[in-house]
Amino acid sequence: MKGKISPIEFSNNKLILIDQRKLFETEEYFVCDSIESVYFAIKDMVVRGAPAIGVAAGYGMYIKALSLNIPDINDFRLEMKKAGEYLNSARPTAVNLSYAIKRMISVVNEEWLDIRMLKNTLYKQAIAIHNEDIHANKMIGENMLSLLGDSKSVLTVCNAGILATTAYGTATSVMYLAKEQGKELSVYACETRPRLQGARLTSYELSRNGIDVTVITDGMVAHLMSKKMVDAVITGCDRVASNGDTANKIGTKNISIIAKRYGIPMYIACPISTIDMDIKDGSEIIIEERDPSEVTHIRGVQIIPSGVKVFNPSFDVTDHEDITAIVTEKGIAYPPYDVTLKILYA
Repeated sequence: MKGKISPIEFSNNKLILIDQRKLFETEEYFVCDSIESVYFAIKDMVVRGAPAIGVAAGYGMYIKALSLNIPDINDFRLEMKKAGEYLNSARPTAVNLSYAIKRMISVVNEEWLDIRMLKNTLYKQAIAIHNEDIHANKMIGENMLSLLGDSKSVLTVCNAGILATTAYGTATSVMYLAKEQGKELSVYACETRPRLQGARLTSYELSRNGIDVTVITDGMVAHLMSKKMVDAVITGCDRVASNGDTANKIGTKNISIIAKRYGIPMYIACPISTIDMDIKDGSEIIIEERDPSEVTHIRGVQIIPSGVKVFNPSFDVTDHEDITAIVTEKGIAYPPYDVTLKILYA
């Protein structure tokens, strides 16, 4: 792809991340050489997006394993378990984080006579998590293309693109594939307060790759839909419950309700790893609440009077009844999701 972005690389036992806090103005890279630096990168949103967080966590666990000079396998396992719990606390809503950590811990829990072999296998597991994400993204795009038909314009929120994954993105994968296949598709990107991921990141990567993108404020969605300017909504997500309830960036729930009012399909794009079959519905999803300064300040400038209270949940939960389909690399799930997701997940 033109202007290809590499949000995650692993070289010389170091995790190299494009610093998304500084985009779009500056392209800088943040280097992680310890689990503490990986934790910080996830917590402070140097890296963000559920799939990308999962990939980063896999490498973070491997970096931790390399740092351990412990001959006893049981002591090694204990330290790795602690490391997993620590890393998982960085951003609890994104299920890909815990998914990647569980995969790394499952390797640690196998029978090992040689810790060097264990560390080598952990490296291979981290690479596998990374490569699986690349494959999943493209397949999600292929499956989404089959749904769009003659749609000319789509709306998205936050950033579920290359920057949130490792290639193509989830929600944006169909946009890149449509362009590759010569299909005209324009995109409305909600600015996505308070961190402005849509305005800063989605517009940045789509425009860089020659895709027609228009940024709108979050309050414009109903106006656009009432004027028949949007054919479909496509968003990523951070966790899907077994009944189809979906946690995504705050404001997604609003969009789903408005889309249903105007008869516009609402599609969720995500890898299978984002589906959490262990929870029955959205009420069990932990919603991360972030620092009030994200709301009171924009790029360092205070916009709200000092002392005013702020509520800043980072996610909301879209009801499964308001979702037209959930698109994964393994296929498309339609209602009833408690049945179809189970089939895809098997």
